[in-house]
Amino acid sequence: MALDHPEAKVTAKVARSGRLSPIWAIPIVTVLIAGFLVWHTYSQRGPTITITFRGAEGLTAGQSQLRYRDVVMGTVQDIALSTDMQHVTMTVRTTRAAEPLLTENARFWVVKPRLFAGSISGLDTLLSGSYIQIAPAPTASGEPARHFTGLEDPPLLTAQEPGRTFRLQADRIGSISLGSPLFYRDLEVGQVMGWDLADMAESVTIHAFIRAPFDRYVREGSRFWNASGVSLRMGADGIQLQLESVRALLLGGIAFETPDAARQGREVPPNETFRLYANQEAANNAALTRRIPVVSYFTDSITGLSPGAPVTFQGVRIGEVLGYDLTYDAATETLRVPVRYEIEPERVAGSINAQGRTAIENARLLVHQGMRARLMSANLITGQQQIALEMIENPAPAEITMQGNVIVMPSVPGQFASIMDGVNRVLEGIQALPLADIGRNVDNTVAGVNELIRGPELRQSLAALNGTLAAAEETMRRLDTSLQPALRTLPQIMTNLNNTVAQASRLIASANRGYGDESQFQRDLERMLEQITVAARSLRGLVDQLNRNPESLIRGRSTQGP
Repeated sequence: MALDHPEAKVTAKVARSGRLSPIWAIPIVTVLIAGFLVWHTYSQRGPTITITFRGAEGLTAGQSQLRYRDVVMGTVQDIALSTDMQHVTMTVRTTRAAEPLLTENARFWVVKPRLFAGSISGLDTLLSGSYIQIAPAPTASGEPARHFTGLEDPPLLTAQEPGRTFRLQADRIGSISLGSPLFYRDLEVGQVMGWDLADMAESVTIHAFIRAPFDRYVREGSRFWNASGVSLRMGADGIQLQLESVRALLLGGIAFETPDAARQGREVPPNETFRLYANQEAANNAALTRRIPVVSYFTDSITGLSPGAPVTFQGVRIGEVLGYDLTYDAATETLRVPVRYEIEPERVAGSINAQGRTAIENARLLVHQGMRARLMSANLITGQQQIALEMIENPAPAEITMQGNVIVMPSVPGQFASIMDGVNRVLEGIQALPLADIGRNVDNTVAGVNELIRGPELRQSLAALNGTLAAAEETMRRLDTSLQPALRTLPQIMTNLNNTVAQASRLIASANRGYGDESQFQRDLERMLEQITVAARSLRGLVDQLNRNPESLIRGRSTQGP
């Protein structure tokens, strides 16, 4: 056959080798896929950046990731010590999606389990491991950068949360810390972002962030105060404990409010500066703009009176104490203690009706009505004192004077001073008593009593009394012996006496039946008495006839009429 010829076989092989075998499709497709993957990897690769941290706790080269909103933005390629051996430099290969975020204002920090600003975060890294979190600058502002310094603690605001930041100026920072909450009507509406260190020689400027929509409640007349810790007060209603929240107790806190009169005021711009008061009472007092300076001179001790102590009228607070001094009065050559305080007339409802008079005229009118200043105990436990303006009955005459623009309010001794004056008067009366003469008289009396007790007369009297008592005892014993027979016959005597009383009762009853009011004897006696009465009348008529006509005894009774 022709096919068996050697030349025919070679021609057949050549014909077959001119067509590509399907088996070659597999490596070709593999090469294409690998090329696409390489191209895709290089096309998605972003710039390489370096981040400096103090340490590399929990991070591993080739494994730890860079994330933003839980989306992987890169991988840590290398971890090395800095040249000064004080920091750790991490080389991170980022993705192309991370390139817009890499500006000079971007922030980086390590996410790991930690307690920060009163909250626990990073618990998910217990299983997945620590990673680096990126927070871009607002609106991706700033120039592109490739070298960054990481934060040791996470920022308080990691997202573009709506709200505004305000500045609070305080004398001291107190217990306020980073992340301390801000409260409005007991609701947590913000937190402390930090504070400035430049002007801390005079004051502290705290940056407070308030979330929307609560930031619109901050007006020109808003008041901020330190709400840290626990407020404990003792009053007529008992012990009052005020606590803003447990978190404010641990981290410190700030509260604010806007009075009704200020709610329609001007809306303040961001970074406006407000005064941070020590407590809510100080913030409320700051709203009182009109103050009248007053001074009073006290003769009793001012121990327990401190600046800030209340000034009250009939128990209602109307001002506060500013301070006191020790001065020498050349006119009287004595030392005096002037106590300076302020009266806040806006605390008195309806005081606007008295604005037609000046402050000195109002003070003079009240002093003429009996107003005086006196020291009064504010707390018996702590010994604190306060100034009380009271209406005194029948006070000594006094007048209002002025020291510059300060009103001098007359004073009277305080409560304890009045009590001590009474005690002193009692002691003076006791000292005026002739105690020496009384003591000598008492001594003489005691000596006479001792002499009487020790004298023979008392012993003789006691001996005689003893004999008398013995004789009386003997007499009673004899009397008892003599009365024994009589006492034995006493029951029989009582029985006979009872029988006698019964017989007498029967006799009286019988006599009552025979001669009583309803008996026959009584009726006969009444008829006899009536007959005797008629006979007596007839005899009286005969006597009268004989007196008028004695001759009738001779002539007899006349039968004719007159």
